[in-house]
Amino acid sequence: MFKFIAQDLQAVFERDPAATSRWEVFLTYSGFHALLAHRVAYSFRCRHVPFFPRFISQVARWLTGIEIHPGAKIGKGFFIDHGMGVVIGETTEVGDYVTLFQGVTLGGTGKERGKRHPTLGNHVVVGAGAKVLGGITIGDNVKIGANAVVLRSVPPNSTVVGNPGRVVKYEGERIPEATMDHINIPDPIAERFEAMERELIELRKRVENPEEPPTRSV
Repeated sequence: MFKFIAQDLQAVFERDPAATSRWEVFLTYSGFHALLAHRVAYSFRCRHVPFFPRFISQVARWLTGIEIHPGAKIGKGFFIDHGMGVVIGETTEVGDYVTLFQGVTLGGTGKERGKRHPTLGNHVVVGAGAKVLGGITIGDNVKIGANAVVLRSVPPNSTVVGNPGRVVKYEGERIPEATMDHINIPDPIAERFEAMERELIELRKRVENPEEPPTRSV
């Protein structure tokens, strides 16, 4: 557990340029506080200690505004930026070096039993206000845009935007860590509007100059 905590602390400095010292993170970072409480609660739960895991998670929720069920499995290097309003359900599984922003929900879709919360791979970034719901799988190196609602599994090396979430798949190399943010993502709707605008301009030119051969759009 202590090894995971050290890696969580290091993740803060790697992904938050505002972090200046270890004491600052220990004393003022609510995301780190909630994660620290979860590590303790999860260790008690794995030892089948009754009551205390849930009690610890609720105290952490009151203090930080972040709710992490003690049954959630969270990998190393996990980072919650700001964190207010983050909810992580009981059967959630989170891989290594995952980043969540404020208002994220990793939740269920109903009252079903069993695996009812999502599984996130490694190096996943979930933007502010995004909702990832149900027993789905989010592959490695996936970026989920702010306020996206993801209800279906997402393949690795993809970007998800919109409500419901739409996938823009990246093929080839893994997404570099330096570009893993939640705003520099493609917008398929805007791209489609731009393509339609180019087509309208081309049609207008052909109507105004019918004798000119049509130009080929790129």
